[in-house]
Amino acid sequence: MTMEDTRTRADDGAAVGRYPLDPLTGAEIEAAAEIVRSSEYDTPTLKFVMIYLAEPAKTPTLTFADIEVARCAFVSMYDAAAKMVYEAVVNLGARLIESWTPVPGRFPSYLVEHMTGVEEKVREDPRWQDAMRKRGVTDFSLAMIDPWPAGYYGSADHYDNSALICRPLTFMRAAPSEHGYARPVEGLIVTFDLDAMTVLDVEDHGVVPMPPTAGNYSEQFMFEANNRPAFTQFRDDVKPIEITQPDGPSFTVDGWNVTWQKWSLRIGFNPREGVTLHEVTYTDRGVTRPILYRGSLSEMVVPYGDTSPTHWNKNVFDMGEVGMGFSANPLTLGCDCLGEIFYFDGTVNDSAGNAVTIPNAICMHEEDYGISWKHTDFRTEEVEVRRSRRLVISMICTVGNYEYGFFWYLYNDASIEVEVKLSGVLTTGAVAEGETPRWGKMVAPGIYGPNHQHFFNFRLDMSVDGPNNSVYEVDSIPEPDPELNPHHNAWIVQDTLVESEADGARDWNWSTGRYWKVTNPEKVNELGSPVAYKLVPKDIVPVMVQEGSYIYDRARFVQHNLWVTRYDPEEMFAAGDYMYQSADMQGLPEFIADDAPLENTDVVLWYTLGAHHVVRPEDWPVMPCAYAGFHLKPIGFFDGNPALDLPPSPPKACHMNHSGLPVAERAMES
Repeated sequence: MTMEDTRTRADDGAAVGRYPLDPLTGAEIEAAAEIVRSSEYDTPTLKFVMIYLAEPAKTPTLTFADIEVARCAFVSMYDAAAKMVYEAVVNLGARLIESWTPVPGRFPSYLVEHMTGVEEKVREDPRWQDAMRKRGVTDFSLAMIDPWPAGYYGSADHYDNSALICRPLTFMRAAPSEHGYARPVEGLIVTFDLDAMTVLDVEDHGVVPMPPTAGNYSEQFMFEANNRPAFTQFRDDVKPIEITQPDGPSFTVDGWNVTWQKWSLRIGFNPREGVTLHEVTYTDRGVTRPILYRGSLSEMVVPYGDTSPTHWNKNVFDMGEVGMGFSANPLTLGCDCLGEIFYFDGTVNDSAGNAVTIPNAICMHEEDYGISWKHTDFRTEEVEVRRSRRLVISMICTVGNYEYGFFWYLYNDASIEVEVKLSGVLTTGAVAEGETPRWGKMVAPGIYGPNHQHFFNFRLDMSVDGPNNSVYEVDSIPEPDPELNPHHNAWIVQDTLVESEADGARDWNWSTGRYWKVTNPEKVNELGSPVAYKLVPKDIVPVMVQEGSYIYDRARFVQHNLWVTRYDPEEMFAAGDYMYQSADMQGLPEFIADDAPLENTDVVLWYTLGAHHVVRPEDWPVMPCAYAGFHLKPIGFFDGNPALDLPPSPPKACHMNHSGLPVAERAMES
């Protein structure tokens, strides 16, 4: 079977049955738009922001097997003439609008045409052209103009009659297709009206010479003498690696449902969150046990720590202001993903309500992951070893200059890992010769990267062995009773119940090896302890967002590593539903304000992970992947090692050496 043979389109509505959690098909997206267009609510200036599945309410069994549910679409819209966001729930089967809700005082995320139409309009503006001529630029066609979201400058940005705005930044290519971020136009800021698609204002804070060297990384330009760093050829000592599975992959796919070894889950996709996971279960000795009802990226933000005019206001909420699903890449076999691959297409909408397919938006494959477990009995020389394998579900998004890879890993020891891979191109600034940036680091002559951070919040709707769970903070501390610790070596593990939402904002503590566990008080293991999964942080970074800054209230979710809330279907996004041009506090601080009880109930974890980026020359001209993530691991969920039943590797796989002969045969030859 070839790689292409294994590729199936999960959005072939005619061939695949619709499960209540399956993403909307292209036909359903367009039907939802047409129902709105045919209604009394339609106006000539109404545009569609996002159209995606209105997920049905949870069932007591946490599954929709054998349950008929009406297919409904959630539709968000923006009417520039009315300065109003609208939300609708559209029943696709009955072809009716079940609800229509105006959302005053809020601004939508970008419409599709905003990402492409701004550049052309800015190039035509005489004020911008004058500023470029001051910098010696006369060929405006080589300008790259990135439509950065507005951020927030103050009260003028947010009032009922304000325009929807963005603040484009300019970069110059030296030739078509060249790396434009190598020549930032420092100090030039445009304020752009996205409603009227016109330039409102051009700020010029003074001419800074554009950097003198190129920073190309593509094959077309990479070996130019002016490039930094300079190379003359590709490496010639990289031997091929081929990953083959002669019997095909171990997973099976039925529409959007995936089974792999003892795991079962459903994959989803929408324009805001991108890839989502649903109904994640594990079959333990014949019993199917739920672990995670729904997992997704909830929000992300990139605050910059540079107070210079071009950079201080940068604090993009890439998910809520742009959309991860809209930004998803069509993935390429052998480049983005390697091995026996299954692809899921992503289907989104444009502002007219037409369906747009992103081919290969989600990649799924298996990876060998080294040793799962091993022991050698040195007395008998008996060796037992098993290899670990993981199922990889990934999506890679391009948002302007940056690439973000979102990876969900399911392991055959019943653990789950989430990893974010950060790559792409730094946002750059320019400095005059001889100057040193105070709030960033130089990466090449004349070019610096501002200090900045990336924060990602993941929403984990837990269902550990059932719907009612409790959350404990777990710390390791020295034995507190001196009489029980005469040798000063003893330590204990202390569990603290997170009783209610008022206590739900939690912080990691390095000194106690802190983690959090989600238990099911109604289910116990053979040792009499409640079954549980624990959330284990990885690299924790300090939060540099300071109280008093405009970003502080907008991104309050970054102030704590973990938030715990009681499930509410309306609470989906850590920074709120609409944060574009908004200054007020939304999202998690509001969610915990009612102080709902958390013990033995339906709980949601919101985990914030971060990447702290003090840039290096090695990050230029394109950044090697940086990694951030966390792990969910069973803790008393099983009666022993769940990977004990992994089959041994075939003898040849264990004993081959570099000659290609089994070790014993090589010894006989010598």
